[in-house]
Amino acid sequence: MTWQLTHDLDEFHHHAGPHLAADPVRNTGLLTVSETVRRHGPGAYGDSGGPPPRFGWWREGDGVTGAFLQTPPHPPLLGQVTPHQARELARALRADGAVVTGVKGPDGSGRAFADEWAGPGQWSVDVRLRLFRLGELCPPEQPPPGRARKATTADVAQAAAWMTGFAADTGASTDTDYTANVSRRIAYGGLYLWKVEGRPVSMAAHSPVLAGHARIAPVYTPPGSRGRGFAGAVTAAASQGALEAGARQVLLFADVDDPVPNRLYERLGYRPLAPYVELDFGR
Repeated sequence: MTWQLTHDLDEFHHHAGPHLAADPVRNTGLLTVSETVRRHGPGAYGDSGGPPPRFGWWREGDGVTGAFLQTPPHPPLLGQVTPHQARELARALRADGAVVTGVKGPDGSGRAFADEWAGPGQWSVDVRLRLFRLGELCPPEQPPPGRARKATTADVAQAAAWMTGFAADTGASTDTDYTANVSRRIAYGGLYLWKVEGRPVSMAAHSPVLAGHARIAPVYTPPGSRGRGFAGAVTAAASQGALEAGARQVLLFADVDDPVPNRLYERLGYRPLAPYVELDFGR
């Protein structure tokens, strides 16, 4: 029983791919991030001149029962791993010379990794998240004025600016140029805008369909348009778009400590599944 580490994405997919596809819900982050790296190269999530992405899988006998990845400068992203596997991963990454400033993943496993890497009490919780899965989609009975439509290349500048706004709201870096990110979403038809009298007022997106699932992110309404039902309406449109694209399961993450979007997603038909965390080792 041990972690196997590599910088080779094809090798990772060969060994861990069947494990990830067997539970796409619990491994949604690994599926979508690794697919983005496959399509757009190792610099898709950071500086192409920096350290290359690192991937790994936990081999137990003849099978794989856990996986993770890291796209520097971002922290490791854990799949559905046990606390024991998470502690062993911290040891393996330290031995491999990895630079780790935090971790993202299931609550218990993330905390086990943090205790092993930084020491108990030497890390802090950045965000507590809840994974939701769509049951039956329930669009708003009384939708706000306007309508949804897929974004086009003419919307790139507006959507990229809103991605920066979303980053600011969620504590992510606002120095990133999101033009390429938005262009990718538009290219596969996954970015939706809610427009009122031709003016965009909110946006939501779904990821490409992988292993029968897609994930909603981001959902963003600029401050001047909030509280009018636009976010719910455009999220419903993006969710319907994911279903029409072939997703059998539609997921999303929400901040546990922000009750408004949590209630909104439940009204749309999303049901809570499991707690996740983003932890920081900067203490």
